[in-house]
Amino acid sequence: MTENFANENAPTRISVGELRLGEEDRKAILEVIDSNRISEGNKTANFEREWAKFVGTKYCVAVNSGTSALITGLLSLKYLKEKPIGKCTKVITAPITYIATSNALVNSGFEPVYVDVDPDTFCITPENIRAHMETVRDPQEHSIILPVHVMGYMCDMDEINKIAKEYDLVTFEDAAQAHGSEYKDRKAGSLSLLSDFSFYIAHNIQAGELGTINTNDSEIARLARKIKANGRLCDCPICTRRTKGCPKIKSRSSEEDVDPRFTHDIIGFNFKTMEFQTAIASVQLKRIKEIIRKRQENVKYLNDGLERYSKIIKLPKYDKNVSYLAYPLVINDTKIASRQKLRARLEKKGIESRPLFGCIPTQQPAYKHLKSKYSGRLPVAENLGSNGFYIGCHQYLTNDELDYIIDVFGGLLR
Repeated sequence: MTENFANENAPTRISVGELRLGEEDRKAILEVIDSNRISEGNKTANFEREWAKFVGTKYCVAVNSGTSALITGLLSLKYLKEKPIGKCTKVITAPITYIATSNALVNSGFEPVYVDVDPDTFCITPENIRAHMETVRDPQEHSIILPVHVMGYMCDMDEINKIAKEYDLVTFEDAAQAHGSEYKDRKAGSLSLLSDFSFYIAHNIQAGELGTINTNDSEIARLARKIKANGRLCDCPICTRRTKGCPKIKSRSSEEDVDPRFTHDIIGFNFKTMEFQTAIASVQLKRIKEIIRKRQENVKYLNDGLERYSKIIKLPKYDKNVSYLAYPLVINDTKIASRQKLRARLEKKGIESRPLFGCIPTQQPAYKHLKSKYSGRLPVAENLGSNGFYIGCHQYLTNDELDYIIDVFGGLLR
């Protein structure tokens, strides 16, 4: 690789993700401050309604992070009255994604089972799921398929749901990275029994720390509200204690001194969010179409500019239905460009990059106990984990910055 190219003067650092608060965002934050109510209140309830409508689900429950959303959703499935998930603890999921998916499974008492992914979308495939189910000794040990829409790319949900129905499994979409991505005219997060989202700072709607559980199932929504509040008896979508009194108290004998906020009938966590995050998220949701459009344009612009180097480095598949989290790249020719050296040189030129997560059972130290079991069984995921990385494609990038990125890559890959 050479580094002789025309533009040696890097612009302001080009980050993977960026948050810029405008006047409307600031106004929403000040409204929270002026209300003297910073814990969950009207802003949160409003965002839950708006996000449910946008995704296309009846219910949305806000929590403090995407990881919390995963844990809350998984535990809700365990507490279901009609068909709780009990001894069936194995969950088929993605080896290439942010580690929170696997951590949530383990911390909720489930066993992640990994199948390989598609090299273009990084998503688990129906073919690999079916191949796994056809070879296991006891399919009934499995309870859930947890597909992850990685980098905004959608899994083949029709086929995955078909397999789930065939083997009597629940489908739970991890849509944390896919705000607004579409599959056959339906949005990510609306294609299964329940889903989770994350609104972390690098995502398309950026609230710092915030997550949601989305579902059409009223019982899952009710349980999620309880679990996120330490399993308290209170499960109302909006507390009316200050205005109309608590219906839970009114329905009980007058002789009982029971406060449903401090009476707990299941074991849960404190996963409640704050009004600041949901206020910011509501403002950004108004701009979601423009955010998605601009990110798509940036991906296409970079693809056009970097096409001449596509034999050395694999460019992301362009799809007008994808709401891109970032701009993922995979090194094809490691003799010309190693990921470590390329990322270091990009950093030197002011372009931030991050590795494509790593293959969880074989490349993440926290899961090293699974390495021998999965070694050689996930070749695509291992290649992506070793040679994949991503840079930003966010809506704040200018054409000058995109041209600079193309220019830098040209100098490094010639």
